[in-house]
Amino acid sequence: MKNIIYLSLLFIGILYSCGNSNGPIEDDPDTDLVENFKIHGKIEGASNSKIYLEALSNEGTIPVADCQTDSEGTFEMLGNVPGMGIYQLRLGEGEDKIIPVTLLPKDNLELQTTYSDYQTTPKFTGTEWGKTLSTYMEMFNTFAAEQQKLATLQGQVSEEELMKKFYALKKPLDDFCLQSMSKKPDNPANIILSSSLTPSMGFKDWNPENLVVLKKVAAAFTKRYKDSPIAATISNQMFQLESAYNEFLEFNSGNKLAPEIALKNPDGKEIRLSSLKGKVVLIDFWASWCAPCRKEMPNVVKLYNQYKSKGFTIYSVSLDKDIKAWKEAITKDGMSWPNHVSDLMGWESQMPKLYGFQGIPYTVLIDKEGKIMGTGLRGESLEQKLNEIFKN
Repeated sequence: MKNIIYLSLLFIGILYSCGNSNGPIEDDPDTDLVENFKIHGKIEGASNSKIYLEALSNEGTIPVADCQTDSEGTFEMLGNVPGMGIYQLRLGEGEDKIIPVTLLPKDNLELQTTYSDYQTTPKFTGTEWGKTLSTYMEMFNTFAAEQQKLATLQGQVSEEELMKKFYALKKPLDDFCLQSMSKKPDNPANIILSSSLTPSMGFKDWNPENLVVLKKVAAAFTKRYKDSPIAATISNQMFQLESAYNEFLEFNSGNKLAPEIALKNPDGKEIRLSSLKGKVVLIDFWASWCAPCRKEMPNVVKLYNQYKSKGFTIYSVSLDKDIKAWKEAITKDGMSWPNHVSDLMGWESQMPKLYGFQGIPYTVLIDKEGKIMGTGLRGESLEQKLNEIFKN
């Protein structure tokens, strides 16, 4: 389900690696060593099994080192890494037994776990980041398991209630990451922990303190790992995140005019957003192929019928490419308002960039002067907002 996102450790690793493992870091004396790290320990239940250390890059995984456990699951791996980075330890030949590690040159990492718990509760010791990452992974996997249970409630409770439960479920993990990253901002494990503090579902209920800590981490990485591509990538991402958050604040300040939209309706007639000035307008970005959009539409239709006589209307912007599917969905879903537009370019449309959204349905509510009053309003939150506006 689109709004309940399982945070993938592997994906975060690739995201932050930015080609880090494509070559050695300049002027790092450790890169001249034949072997500059050691990983050892025991994996109960994994006798005579291969273990692979792989670097993560935009080009995929890059082999770094490998070894084999003995009959009791004990192993020792030696190798060379060019500098601080995000790597993965893969057990066996499949892709289901993978754990992330944030290795540094000279690390002497010990891993204690079992075959069944390998990717959920590994115990790392011997490095500055081991304990933090062990705790995070245990908390993360507890959260992920509970989240799967939460997903079964979809359709049984409102989306607002579902999101409240999601945020309550995720809060202990977020609190741990916030405290750990703030206490030691240059900890290599923060490459992974930072994924929990980024706004996976928009800025509406996001804690702005996260931005303060993420910027602190970016600054600490830039100082300690000044030659690392990862440090540069994190710094750049924090700049983009801050810019996006400031744009969100501006959009929801009540002072920003909604950017003009001038697109054509299904009959080829241009309808400008500005032509609706004098009405409260809900800009609804949707598409006929978007299941959550279609599921939300009965509520949108209901609110339109409830408030249209009081000066409310809807300006529907479709991200369709197929005009026939677009027109059929309008009719089938009873979208009786006259303002339907699209450039029929799908996600290649300029609309996502113009209004700063990455998923649909997405709504922008504007007042009679064309100023933005709120974004991302759906279900109960949209109904409450319209009730506040038209209660008199």
